Amino acid sequence: MATNVVRRWQRDDLMKQRVLIVEDEFLIALDLEATVEGMGMQVAGLANDREEALRLAPLADIAFVDVNLADGPTGPEIGRRLAQEHGIAVVFMTGNPEMVADGVKGAVGVVQKPVMPSVVEQLVKYLAARRVGMFAVVPSQMTVFA
Repeated sequence: MATNVVRRWQRDDLMKQRVLIVEDEFLIALDLEATVEGMGMQVAGLANDREEALRLAPLADIAFVDVNLADGPTGPEIGRRLAQEHGIAVVFMTGNPEMVADGVKGAVGVVQKPVMPSVVEQLVKYLAARRVGMFAVVPSQMTVFA
């Protein structure tokens, strides 16, 4: 019985994770938002530059961050700050994974665009489980930073 209570608590905690989408391509951001919300999870907000991403950071637990944004190639710095200053689980989603190939301190990993909705779902589940200390399988499309 206690195990079932813990599992239910962990499952409930998984669904309370809020996702920040840092993406300057509006249609891609909307697609990510629809996928996350379709999973029954909340989107903390959409940001297309550093200023907006950092303003929304206190509302988020997980973030998908593009490398090249409306204010230039600021994604790596944003990802580092989100992870280190706000404790957010960060995954880069970019068409330029080589720009973060050496890793970004605090960030979890990178996925090359285009990213299918099923992969987004796997990433959200993995990151949410990781945040609450549950075992989760790393999505095969993600390169994990050391």
